[in-house]
Amino acid sequence: MALILLAATILLADLAIKAVVEEADPEDFPRKLEATKGFIIIHRSHNAGFPMGVLKDKPELVKVIPLSVLSGVAGVFLWLYPKKGHVLEKTGASLVLAGGLSNLWDRWKRGYVVDYFSFRVKKLEKIVFNIGDMAVFLGAAVMFIAQVIEVVRER
Repeated sequence: MALILLAATILLADLAIKAVVEEADPEDFPRKLEATKGFIIIHRSHNAGFPMGVLKDKPELVKVIPLSVLSGVAGVFLWLYPKKGHVLEKTGASLVLAGGLSNLWDRWKRGYVVDYFSFRVKKLEKIVFNIGDMAVFLGAAVMFIAQVIEVVRER
């Protein structure tokens, strides 16, 4: 139950932040998040494609591909959920689902994903993220680590 609560919290928090960003005056962006001494920059960015705008000219694909992937991840999560153990796999899948669903909601409802922060790091400064993106990345990394651990244990 904790993993479902975690996923719901991430999903709802990301959607709430996106709503606040969308309602704000576009002239307020970009701006430094003072609490981070300018390390995090707040943006109001609309991405109609995948990361870096890939396939932005194919809106139906940008909706259907994530729906298909998330359906598969949901199937894995539902298959693993009643089983004992598999904590890393379940955690990773719940993070991927939370972030993926938030971005999928945007794609279907708005036609684009709202991204709202970047890091003041040279190679990352121009890439704008949202919490959903971070959840998908972290969840995928956790699932990958779980698989590596399983392979190592089997040897």
